[in-house]
Amino acid sequence: MAIGVLCLHGFSGGAYEVEPFTAYLRANTNWLIEAPTLSGHGEELNMKGFTAQHWLMDAELAFRALSKKVEEIIVVGFSMGGIIALYLAKRYKVKKLVLLSAAAKYVSPKQLVKDFKMLATEAYHRNLSNNELYLRYRHKFNNVPLSATIEFMKLVQKVAPYYQDIKVPVYIIQGKLDGIVPYHTAQFLFDQLASMNKKLYFSDNGKHHICYCEDCFDWFTKVLVFLKEQ
Repeated sequence: MAIGVLCLHGFSGGAYEVEPFTAYLRANTNWLIEAPTLSGHGEELNMKGFTAQHWLMDAELAFRALSKKVEEIIVVGFSMGGIIALYLAKRYKVKKLVLLSAAAKYVSPKQLVKDFKMLATEAYHRNLSNNELYLRYRHKFNNVPLSATIEFMKLVQKVAPYYQDIKVPVYIIQGKLDGIVPYHTAQFLFDQLASMNKKLYFSDNGKHHICYCEDCFDWFTKVLVFLKEQ
């Protein structure tokens, strides 16, 4: 039976956010792996004018295109992509779900304050150009309009009522050091979803970009076992 995997990236990100996991799946399965880039996202970030409806439609079109090539589809979603994955599971026949740092609740204020205090301190000491956090997010700070952030929040609110209707087998992965999505969000989702077959993995040292955490191959292995189970 032909199996496809649709991998969805996060808000203001791109396929690179899930690339370590997609590479692992390609190396260890014969599944067809697709990782589309949502409108306005990717390396050439230009989000002005795009809405939640654009991103949901992008995902639906990618799902439909993949469904013409395979018999069963697994959906993997990172951050906002995790919320879109839940949207697809509500509307289409999805075999299994993998939710990575899924943004059902977004932004941990405590962690953000901590991070930005660090940035301010480094800036004061004229060391901002060497700060890893600043370098990673500088481009996003300058290229994500407020309107896009509001659309992201609308998307999360739109999908929230669906949680208790979703019965697809699901594996939830969450980093305890996530500075964007509070780590207790994973437990919230685990409790809300109606799936009978659901698993939860917490990475002690994982941050938001969970596919790049130190223990990623630990959960890569666990998730693959889960995905191969009948």
